[in-house]
Amino acid sequence: MDANAAARTRSIAAPIRAAWTAGRDAVARVGRLALDIALPTLCVSCREPVDGEGVCAACWAKLSFIERPYCPRLGTPFVYDPGPDMLSMEAIASPPAYQRARAAVRYDDVARTLVHALKYQDRTDLAPAMGRWMARAGGELLAGADMLVPVPLHWRRAWRRRYNQSGALARIVERQSGVRVRSEVLRRVRATEQQIGLSRAQRATNVQGAFQVSPDRQADIQGRRIILVDDVLTSGATLDACARALLRAKAAQVDVLVFARVVESGPRPI
Repeated sequence: MDANAAARTRSIAAPIRAAWTAGRDAVARVGRLALDIALPTLCVSCREPVDGEGVCAACWAKLSFIERPYCPRLGTPFVYDPGPDMLSMEAIASPPAYQRARAAVRYDDVARTLVHALKYQDRTDLAPAMGRWMARAGGELLAGADMLVPVPLHWRRAWRRRYNQSGALARIVERQSGVRVRSEVLRRVRATEQQIGLSRAQRATNVQGAFQVSPDRQADIQGRRIILVDDVLTSGATLDACARALLRAKAAQVDVLVFARVVESGPRPI
C-alpha cells in the first residue's frame, strides 16, 4: 500500500472511530438512565427513593453533626460552652495516645445504618458523602497533617470483605484536603476478635500488639504528623493501639478522624 492509499484509509477510519465512540457513549448513557429508572437509588436508612448519594433529606436531617463546643482533645460534645481549651473529665482522667480526635456525626441510628452499609453491604457509593463530612469536621487537623493512615484490616478479613472501609473514606478525605493516604505504613500483624460485645478493658486487651509499622516504612513515619482514619470511634481502643505503634516509630503526632463516634447519652461532665 502506497502512502496516498494509507492516508486515504486513515482519513476514512478516523470518522468511523469517532462515530463508533460517540455511539458507544450514547448507548452507555441510555443504559445508565434506564437502570436509574428501573432501579432508583434508595435511601440507605428509610429505603425511600432518593436523588443523590444514599441519604434522603429527611434522614439527613436526623444525622446529629458534631459542632462546637466540644472537648479539644477527644472531640466529644459539651452540653454548654465551658470556655476555650477546657478538657472533658474523660480526657483528663484517661488521655489517649493520640493527640486529638474529631468525628463528623454522633453514632446514632442513621449513622449506624450508613456505617454498616459501607462496611458489610458493599455500599462504597456512600463513601464520598461520608468522607466529605469527615474532611469538614477535621479541617483543623488536616491543615497541619503530613499523611492519612487508614486503620488496617488483617489480611484474612480484608480478603473476605474485598476492601477496607477506612481506606475508602481516607481516599475521599485525601481528595478533599490534598493530604496523601499512606495505607502501606501500618499493618495489622495479628488477627483479633470483633470488638462488638466486648467491654472497654477487653477491647484494649484484644488489640494489644495487633498493629505494627512496616519495617521498611519507619523512615517515612519519623517526625511526621499523622491522621488515623476510621469509620467509628467507640471506646478508642483500636485507634489508641494504632497511635501507639506509630508513636513508637517516632511519629511527631498522631490525630484521629472518624465518620462517627459514640457519645454517651445524658449530660457529659466537663
